[in-house]
Amino acid sequence: MRTVDTLHTWVINLDRAPQRLERIGAQLDALGVAWTRFPAVEGKGVPASEQAALLDRSGFERRHGMTPSLGELGCYLSHVRLMQAFLDTAHEFALILEDDAQPTAALPEVLRGLMAARGRWDMVKLSAIHSGSPIGVMALGPGHQLGVMFSRCTGSSAYVINRAAAQRYVQRLLPMQLPYDHAYDRGWVYGLKVRRVFPEVCVHDDQVESTIGNPGPSRKFVWNRRLPTYAHRLGTELQRFGYGVAQLLWHRS
Repeated sequence: MRTVDTLHTWVINLDRAPQRLERIGAQLDALGVAWTRFPAVEGKGVPASEQAALLDRSGFERRHGMTPSLGELGCYLSHVRLMQAFLDTAHEFALILEDDAQPTAALPEVLRGLMAARGRWDMVKLSAIHSGSPIGVMALGPGHQLGVMFSRCTGSSAYVINRAAAQRYVQRLLPMQLPYDHAYDRGWVYGLKVRRVFPEVCVHDDQVESTIGNPGPSRKFVWNRRLPTYAHRLGTELQRFGYGVAQLLWHRS
């Protein structure tokens, strides 16, 4: 299996968080996973003159029901810029990790399974905050499956993409209209085969704290200002379910 030649791992890490990098780096080294640090974007360092082109503030507020933070913008840009950096290499696949991910011992075996099934997916989540209600479509080694999701599955701390997905994301993710983990897994929007591995093979490292930051509860709008948000989320979940049915039928055809 040409895993080393075809897939490379990047870890997104802020310059001000070297301890986080050291922690996840040691875990990857112990698993025999070669990796490269990718410098994260510090949201507060994005010039105000550039923010209008990178962030659709009114669209974000309508879809997400709160004001965006510069930390969220920095996270979003970090992933998009990493995808462009990946496209500038000869690698066919990228494992993208945020530095608060904690890989499990099953990661290498699952990656080998994904490489063997490369035609069955474009982006695969390896971690999850919500389950995504997956239905398995194939085994990826002992105890793990590749699944099609039928409900929300937020989180972006660990996922694998191919070059087609990276190209589509670079072209279409900007300007930011949702937090990154709400935006990138909508396969029906980008024309991609989006999947997840379950059980997850990367979990959140509880020993590290978020570097995105939270400006406070005032970010969240009162209920009546969130009506467009509720409508957006309902539409998204209906589309997700329909997409899931279509993808499941494709796997079984």
